Amino acid sequence: MSGDCAGRAVDAVLPNRVSVLSVHTSPLEQPGTGDAGGMNVYIVQTALRMAQRGVEVEIFTRATSSELPPVVEMVPGVLVRHVAAGPFEGLGKDDLPSQLCAFTAGVLRAEARHEPGWYDVVHSHYWLSGQVGWLARDRWGVPLVHSAHTLARVKNAALAEGDRPEPKVRVIGEDQVVAEADRLIGNTEIETRQLVELYGADPWRTVTIPPGVDLDRFRPGDRAAARAALGIAPDAVVLAFVGRIQPLKAPDVLLRAAAELLRREPPLRSRLVVLVAGGPSGSGLAEPTALQSLGDSLGLGGADGVLRFLPPQSGDGLVDVYRAADVVTVPSHNESFGLVALEAQACGTPVVAARVGGLPVAVADGSSGLLVPGHGAGEWADALARVALVPARRDELGAGAVEHARGFSWDRTTDALLATYADAGAEFVARQERLSTGEAPALQGGALAGMIDR
Repeated sequence: MSGDCAGRAVDAVLPNRVSVLSVHTSPLEQPGTGDAGGMNVYIVQTALRMAQRGVEVEIFTRATSSELPPVVEMVPGVLVRHVAAGPFEGLGKDDLPSQLCAFTAGVLRAEARHEPGWYDVVHSHYWLSGQVGWLARDRWGVPLVHSAHTLARVKNAALAEGDRPEPKVRVIGEDQVVAEADRLIGNTEIETRQLVELYGADPWRTVTIPPGVDLDRFRPGDRAAARAALGIAPDAVVLAFVGRIQPLKAPDVLLRAAAELLRREPPLRSRLVVLVAGGPSGSGLAEPTALQSLGDSLGLGGADGVLRFLPPQSGDGLVDVYRAADVVTVPSHNESFGLVALEAQACGTPVVAARVGGLPVAVADGSSGLLVPGHGAGEWADALARVALVPARRDELGAGAVEHARGFSWDRTTDALLATYADAGAEFVARQERLSTGEAPALQGGALAGMIDR
């Protein structure tokens, strides 16, 4: 789907109220631990900006504590509703399919307290939410817009060593949601193409809307001050990883590459800092100390080691990590996009990332950072050395990183989402009118503004 908004085949009206579904992780949770990550940031940032545009947003998520209030006002115009579905604690993401019926009932009951037509559109995030959104769409008579964020077939094709594949129930669930959604949103053209080629998505119902970055928060600043705040020496060589600690995100690649750098240049040990900010998540929960153990076995840990761990960071703490680093690494085996890469670059820090998923979009290879084709310690050590150990190159890439990040913003993402909602809503109404008159349903492809790329 591409083109100009003015050329839509159907008349589109922006929504007044949006229902956002995020079953398995709350937008109120701290990214970088548990199941909270880039998707949480995406939901929060777009909801805030929709509210600024006068669109009310209600986010439904599963309650994970009896102490959580039923409703939290994030800001005026954005509500987070905690839905009781199964035990408050002790349920992992893989256990949640059994609670989708209970969650759906809670969502439908909340809507039933309002007058008919309360929501104009449902936007589901991740396949679990898509299952709920599919039923809500049929009950409420509004379009379903779905963001996958990650895809099981893609993840299973690029598993980390020892990681477990996504279950068949997820693959089937994704197939169903793709078939039912009125619009499917991919973060990059690569993800959009995967939806079409691997899941049989209708290209006319599939749009590409890149995520953004908060350019007010993430911006270049005083590196010395950031290092001082973290207790890092001004002349240190800092290699950072930010995110959930699990095999998919591959922080072990950074540790192995750092050990290789030290093998090649032993004097570097006196200056090297390998900074890992995040918490165990997903399959990483089974061995929460595995990364520390790996660091010890590689000679990086210990009281006088180069390896430092920080808990998940937010706000100024996260900015300090990005600014303090010479390089931020994103060695994932799969990434739908990679918000960490964009945030780091906005702070003026080059990124070395794996050439997978949406990272070739998030990182401009050779301009804002480097992309590594594999996950071997040697090739990663080479890439890190070319940036972190060559100050002039590091500064050149840092300047390119800031420029590259400026091409992304949450305002642009939000405007594109609202245009998609409007387009889907107009088409949904037109289809219902055709059905009511006995005409055969026909999908019309609306055209969206240049902010949505295919």
